[in-house]
This record gives sequence, structure tokens and C-alpha cells, in this order.
Amino acid sequence: MRHVLRGMVLSLLLVLAGSTQVGTAAAQDPGRPVVKVGTEGTYPPFSYHDPGNRQLTGYDIEVVRAIADRAGWELEYVETQWDAIFPALDSGRIDVIANQVSVNDERRAKYGLSDTYTYSRGVIVRRTGDEQIRTLDDLAGRTTAQSSTSNWAQVARDAGANVEAVEGFAQAAALLTQGRVDAIINDNIAVLDYLASTGATDIEIVGDAGAETSEQVLAFRKDDAALLGQANRAIAALAADGTLAAISQKYFRADVSVPDGGTADLSEGRGPRGTWEVLRGAAWPMFVGLVQVTVPLTALSFTIGLLLALLVALARISSYRLLAAPARAFISIIRGTPLLVQLFIVFYGLPQIGLKFDPFIAAVIAFSLNVAGYAAEVIRSAILAVPKGQFEAAATVGLGYAQTLRRIILPQATRTAVPPLSNTLLSLLKDTSLGSVVLLTELFREAQLAAAESNDFLALYTFAALYYWVMCAALSAAQKRLETRLDRYVAK
Repeated sequence: MRHVLRGMVLSLLLVLAGSTQVGTAAAQDPGRPVVKVGTEGTYPPFSYHDPGNRQLTGYDIEVVRAIADRAGWELEYVETQWDAIFPALDSGRIDVIANQVSVNDERRAKYGLSDTYTYSRGVIVRRTGDEQIRTLDDLAGRTTAQSSTSNWAQVARDAGANVEAVEGFAQAAALLTQGRVDAIINDNIAVLDYLASTGATDIEIVGDAGAETSEQVLAFRKDDAALLGQANRAIAALAADGTLAAISQKYFRADVSVPDGGTADLSEGRGPRGTWEVLRGAAWPMFVGLVQVTVPLTALSFTIGLLLALLVALARISSYRLLAAPARAFISIIRGTPLLVQLFIVFYGLPQIGLKFDPFIAAVIAFSLNVAGYAAEVIRSAILAVPKGQFEAAATVGLGYAQTLRRIILPQATRTAVPPLSNTLLSLLKDTSLGSVVLLTELFREAQLAAAESNDFLALYTFAALYYWVMCAALSAAQKRLETRLDRYVAK
């Protein structure tokens, strides 16, 4: 146990020292500013992971790299879900969004938007042969699948549709294929890439989502005028020397950097891959996510949470109201609010009052507090389950309160608390799959990345579930051995 705790402390010190990285970054040049780029990594062909080497790539990624070369930036990529990308920008977690951000009045008023580097149009996607949906007017009263904060979601709402929120286009296409929604509105290039890479024939483009051309830009905070100016000068230079056109031709066989650059052709795109090929490519990244993030996050959060839980439990059973009342309030707040909300408060909310933590540290704080709120009641009930005679017997031999707890009560209470605390640990291990919302690339995030690129949801998510199940089975076996060792503390 001593070696385990020592390893946990060492891991925490390494994290605090900055060993945990988000995304990928080039070797930093001291003379070049580091600019954190927010992107999904699950939106091909604009931002996705190459199935061959798992490196982040795509049209938007190459464009922002070219801009960085011109502007003299060093880039660090931060991958997150689309609906969390603007909160990440607002809280200073990232400096710029490179993920096909469409221009609209609301964004123009709130953010610093660069000059346009992509022109596209929205299209309506339906199930193949569904003649009930042909135009935007046909979407009134029907359900579409969109990222809830995307420009396309607003187009759907304006058409009278009910919007079902999804993380990205791959999930939207799955819902449409399964008949759970009636249509999708999205960028025509993203749809063409999906059709070409999957070979899907069960959905089709039925027409344009309005006559207007959509313009895509980089998004900065309003007060980052210097970065915005550098980006605009770089975009102008890249347009003038043909670099933007060359990147566009590489991906689309057309120049989408100008309004009338031709029709995008993705028929010779990445092409579909077999399920076994997809699993072979995803297995190692998922294992790395498990070892580097999921396991350390679980171990640190449970250890810290357990220590906090013991303190809260002792305060909860104290006769001093100044200790008991705050402990009851803490437990009530933690158990009465969703873990996801707690994560968002720690990661996105606290920076607004000057408390900004790295993603891993923020996750440890949120998970530890959550564990403490639930485990405190487990420990309290275990302590109260020890017969009162044990306290009286300890007092007769001259043991003080602290000595009684340490030598008599807690060893017996531990045996009672192990099964429910083990359930808390198992739940925590699975709850770490929420880490992606605070920019962590853990086990399940790796599965999402692979699924977004391949659309092989069943195989990849089942494989991720297998990883979790193996870990939980190992922890359950360890729990049984621990219970056996602790049986000697049970009063006979």
C-alpha cells in the first residue's frame, strides 16, 4: 500500500509539473508565441485523425498551420466537443477556434472573427427515398439532428424543426439512418465526405438549405485584436500566393477559399475501412488513453476523495454544529447536483473568478469532490455501525478519542465500508468517460475519435466497454481479497 500511495503522489507531482498534455504541439521556439487552437478532431474532412498514424489533420488544420507559419505562431491543439468549444474560448482555455465556424450576427458581436477562408453551402440530408422532405419548408414540425450551438441548428430552428442535439455529424447521420430523426442540415462538404468515406447509400442530399453561401472563419476573443490582425494578414498573403487554393484542391478538388471556386468533389476521399481494420487502428490509442489518463485520474481522484470523505464524515457525526452543518451542506450539494455540472463549474466557471486549472487538475478536483460527497455517507454509516461498546471499552483502557478512532473504530468500520466504497470506485472509473468535456483525451474520447472518422459505432463502443469491464473486473477481484484481509478486524 505504501508503494501504491507513493506512486500516486509521484503521478500527481508529474501532472502538476505539466507532464499531462492536451492535443499535440510542435517543439516550442522561445521567440514565437504559443497559440492554443480549439478544434473537434471529429469533423472530417476539416478536423479529424488520420487512421494510419492517428495524427490530427484536415483542411482546417492545414489552413491554421499555414497561417501560423506566416504569423510566427507555435500551435498547441486542444480537442473538445463542438458545444464546449466556445466556452473554452471564453474561459481562456484556447486562443482561437479552427473548426469551420460560420459567420452570423451573434458571433460577430461577441467574438473577433477573421477574414473568410472557406465558402460553402448548407444542404438538407434525408433518408434515401423519403419524398416527404424536399425543402426547408418540409422541416416544420419535424426533428433534425444538429450540434446544438452550430449555425446549422439555428437554420433548422428557423425552418420550424425540433433540434435533437448531437456531438457531431457522424452521430447525426447514425440517428437519421436509424429513423430517430427526420433530417439533417449541415455543410455540403462534410456530407460529401461522409458519403465518400463510408459508402453509405441509406441517406442522401436532397437540396440546398437556402440560397445563401455560408462563410467560415477563425474565431478569437474580442480582446485578442493582435492575434486577429496577424491572422487576417496571413490569410490575405496565403490567398494571394495560392496556398489556400492548393490546400483546398488537395482535399476537395475545388477552390473553396473563394465564393465560386467550383463544386467540391470528394469521390476519391479516404474511402471506407473494414471493422477489423478500424479496431486494430483504435486499440492502441484507446489503451494509451486508459493508461495515461483514465487510470491516473481514477486513482488520484479516489485517493483524494476518500481522504476528504473521512474528514467530512467525522465532521458530520460531530456534536459541534459548526462542523456538522457545513458537512451536511457539502454532502447535500454534491449529491444533489449532476457530476457533469460540477465538471463544468470547476473547468469553465471558476476561471471567471480567477481560478483556472489545467484540464487534468480540474478533473481531479471535480471527481474528488464528487467522491467525497458520496463516500462520506458510506464512511459515516460504517462508523455508526460499530457497536458503542467498542468506544466504552477503549475508554476503560485509557484511549483518547483520536486513538480510539485510529486503533479500534476505523479498522472495524473499514470492513463494513469496503463493498459500498468499491462501488464508488467502479462508478468513478466509468465516470471518467466525461473527461472529454474538459479537454481530456481519455479512453472513451479515443473511441469517439475513431468512431467519428470511421462511423463504426457498434464495434468501437463495444471495444471501449470491454476495456472498462476488464478494469472493473480486476478491481472487483481486488475488493474480495481486501475484504478477506480485513475480516480479522471484525469483532466476533
